[in-house]
Amino acid sequence: MKKRGAIPFAILNRTESAMANLQIKGMDDQLYEDLKRQAAEENRTVTQEVVHLLRSHLASRKTSKAARTPAEVLLELSGAWEDGRPAGDIVNEILESRRNSTRLADGL
Repeated sequence: MKKRGAIPFAILNRTESAMANLQIKGMDDQLYEDLKRQAAEENRTVTQEVVHLLRSHLASRKTSKAARTPAEVLLELSGAWEDGRPAGDIVNEILESRRNSTRLADGL
């Protein structure tokens, strides 16, 4: 299949039948050969391989969009701190509870 023009594009044709037809134009020869080879390795036709790849890609996008980001997971795990005291009182309590280490009192 020869590459025609600079911009590849696809045409979707829907007939009276339940299935749509997709025509891809502008696919370079190497990509098509890679697709044919992969389809043969999977015992599929090129059409079956294209449909399989599209379904897999779209399913993985749905899964990745539904997955929470690491930041969202961290925020959920850290929870929320509810305390009616003013911030200054909380900071003072933390500072008063700290103890200085005496491990290095005699030096290194």
